[in-house]
Amino acid sequence: MKEKFKNIWNIYANRKMAVMTALGFASGFPFLLVFSTLSLWLKESGWTYAAIGAFSLVKIPYAFKWLWSPLLDNLKIPFLWKLGRRRSWALLTQLVLFVSIMAMSLVNPATQHNLMWLCAFLVCLASASLDIILDAYRVETFQQNAEEQAPGAAVFVLGYRLGLVFSGAGALWLAEVMSWNSVYQIMACGALVGIVTIILVKEPQTDFSYAPLKAQSWQDFLVNSVKEPLKDFTKHRHWLMILLFIFIYRMGDAYFAPMAFPFYDDMGFSKTEIAYVIKIYGMAATIAGGLFGGILIKKIGLFKGLYICGFIQGLTTLLFSLQAMAGHNLPLLTVIITLENFSSGMATTAFVAYISSLCNVLYTATQYALLSSLMSLARDVFAATSGLLAEILPWTWFFVVAAAFSIPGIFIIKWLAQKQIECENSICKNAKKRLS
Repeated sequence: MKEKFKNIWNIYANRKMAVMTALGFASGFPFLLVFSTLSLWLKESGWTYAAIGAFSLVKIPYAFKWLWSPLLDNLKIPFLWKLGRRRSWALLTQLVLFVSIMAMSLVNPATQHNLMWLCAFLVCLASASLDIILDAYRVETFQQNAEEQAPGAAVFVLGYRLGLVFSGAGALWLAEVMSWNSVYQIMACGALVGIVTIILVKEPQTDFSYAPLKAQSWQDFLVNSVKEPLKDFTKHRHWLMILLFIFIYRMGDAYFAPMAFPFYDDMGFSKTEIAYVIKIYGMAATIAGGLFGGILIKKIGLFKGLYICGFIQGLTTLLFSLQAMAGHNLPLLTVIITLENFSSGMATTAFVAYISSLCNVLYTATQYALLSSLMSLARDVFAATSGLLAEILPWTWFFVVAAAFSIPGIFIIKWLAQKQIECENSICKNAKKRLS
C-alpha cells in the first residue's frame, strides 16, 4: 500500500505538475464568469430562462477558436517574442482577459443588455485564445514523455477546477456582501495567477526546431498553417467517427449546464448553499475524480477509461431528476453533486488525454483547438436551446433528456475501441507473415 501511495506521489509531486496546475487555473477561472455565475447575475437582473439559455451563444469563440489557432501557432508578436512562441501569446491574451473582465464589472445587465453581450464576448474571445496557447503548452511539455500526458491532463484539470471554485463559490460568497460589479472587479485579478506563472516558467522543449513564419502570401500561410494540420489529422483511421465522438461525448453534461444555477435557484437554494455544496463539495469531488481518472487511464487504458467515464457521467446526470422531485433537500443535493462532479472530473481527464493523444506536435495548437472546439460547439451552440426546453418540460423530465444525450458517445467509443483492436490484430498478423 505504501508503495502505491509513493508511486502516486512521484507522479504528481513535481515542479512540472505544479506549473500545469497554475496554468489550468488561468484557463479555468474565466469560464464561469460568462457562464453559470453570470447566469445567476442575469436572473437576478430580470432575464428570462430563454434569454439566459440564448446567452450561451456569447461563448461561440470557444467553438470556433480553431479558425484563428493557426495565427497563434505561427505569427510573431513584436517585443514579446523573446519570451518564446507559447509564452508571448499567453502573456498577451491574459492581459486582454484582465481588461475585458474589468469592463464587464462596469456594466448594468438590467439595462445594458447589448453592452453585457459585447463585454462577455470579449472575455470569451480572450479566454478561448488563451486555451489554445495553454493546451499547446501542456501537450508540448509532455510530448517527450507520453506516459505523463494523462497525469499532466489530470493536474491541468485540477487547476482548471480550482479556477472554477474561485469564479464560482468565491464569486457567490462575495455577492452576498457586495454588488456583482464589485465581485467581477475582484474576479479580474484571477488573471494575475497565469501572468506570473508564464513569466516564471520556460518555453517547452520540442523535438523539432521552430521558427516563426517569414513574410509569405496568404495562400502559402493557409497551406502551411491550416491545410497541412487538417490533412495530417485525416491520417487517423476513422477520423470522421473520432470527430463525431468528440462532438457528442460530453453532450449530456453540456446540455444542462446553462440551466444549473437557475435550477438550484428554483429549488429554493440560497447563494451560500450553492457556494458551499456546488462549488466546495462539488469541486472537491471533481478534483478527486480528475486525479483518479488520470490513474485509471494509466492502469486500464484510454478507451476503457472513456467508456466507463461516459457511462457513469450519464447516470449521475439522471440523478438530478430525483433532486427535482425532492425540491429543497440539501443533504440529497450534496450527495448528487458529489457523485456528478466526481464522474465529471474522471470524464474530463479521460477526454483531455484522448484529444492530446490525437495531436501531432508539429501542429499542436491548431489540431487541439480544432478538436476541443467541437466539444465547445456542443456546449455553447446546441446547449443554447436548454432554456427553451426548461420552459417546456418540468425539471424532472429535463434531466432525463439531458442524461439521454450521453448514450450515443458511449456506443461510439465502444466501436472505436473495437476497430483499434482489429487494427492491432491485423498489424500483428501481417508482421508474423513477413517474419515467416
